[in-house]
Amino acid sequence: MRIPAYLAAGAATLMFAIPSIVQAQGNARGPIGESPYDVVPFWADVFQDHGFAFGGNSGIWAESPDRIIIAQRGETILPHPIPEEYLGFAGSIGINVLTDTNRRTWQNCLYTVNGDGEPTEIWTHLDYLCENSDGPGPHRLRVNPYDPERKIWLINETFHQIYVLTNDGSEVVATYGEKLVPGNDATHYGRPQDVAFLPDGRILVADGLDNHRVIIYDNDMNYLGEFGGEGDGPGQFNTIHSLGIGPEGRIFVTDRSGFEVNLFRTTDDPAVIEFERSIGHPTGMPLDIIVNEDDFWISALQPLRFVNYDFEGNLKYTWLVPPDLPHGYLEVHTFTVDSDGNLYGGDNQYGRTQKFVPKPGVDPELLIDPPWVAR
Repeated sequence: MRIPAYLAAGAATLMFAIPSIVQAQGNARGPIGESPYDVVPFWADVFQDHGFAFGGNSGIWAESPDRIIIAQRGETILPHPIPEEYLGFAGSIGINVLTDTNRRTWQNCLYTVNGDGEPTEIWTHLDYLCENSDGPGPHRLRVNPYDPERKIWLINETFHQIYVLTNDGSEVVATYGEKLVPGNDATHYGRPQDVAFLPDGRILVADGLDNHRVIIYDNDMNYLGEFGGEGDGPGQFNTIHSLGIGPEGRIFVTDRSGFEVNLFRTTDDPAVIEFERSIGHPTGMPLDIIVNEDDFWISALQPLRFVNYDFEGNLKYTWLVPPDLPHGYLEVHTFTVDSDGNLYGGDNQYGRTQKFVPKPGVDPELLIDPPWVAR
């Protein structure tokens, strides 16, 4: 890979930094400050065959600081000859991997990397879960923190399916939904987006783009009930994009086209979950969410940023994510945090994952903790 000298010279020092000014920009509202993280320059090692680049990194899970699981929307076919300004990801030469679908090829959809961004496992035997898709395919990747086997859940919105994989990726142990058959009953989905896990064993599925509902299952994926529905009323959605679980029965649901996060609570009835409040409207388009002990973070568009709210809906902090290359983003579609506090963000448009490390001496209140888990 050839990196122009003027970019290579600055790569070690470039970082996401926005002046600490309380201001409004698009849907961003104050306090707006600096990013509390430094980006690790060119963290993700290129492992593709010559002529191919990363696809949209749509799902990430940091199992540990040295094992990060990534789902991407196939790979991107590069132009020939490859331009000299190519930096190891398609966005560096002006290719948007989300919209330039003619360059998408369904290979190397699932892989793992270590803490240095080096590929450690490439699960080519699982490419069949994504191949021949006429849409974006894999959307989200999660691990149930209460599962001793730490199985991996992969949501494929185009096929209307959810797959459960062994932690080592060796096999698919369960499939939910019928391939290419959308529906809105207990066993069919309409472009599902996410899955989340309650401490009591219940499993929630964000059946989000077509059906605008969250389905409640027991630990064996037996249908219990559902909540939500399409609309602008309390507890309704336009498009559900991600789920987050918090303490005291809190369930957070991002409404991508409704420009808000809806907070729900569990009840004594396992089949009933109640709406509590809307938070953040208008947030722009919320993408992913991590819930901590007493607050939560979302990535959102319009403009692209990370936003921190408390559970009452008060805005605590915002930092903007610039698009400027070589280290910028167009879309932080998904993000995850490891046990050392490192942040990883998947870009679904430039096509890559980047790693962020906390700045020395930064206020820990500005950092995103790993997702809340009941102890």
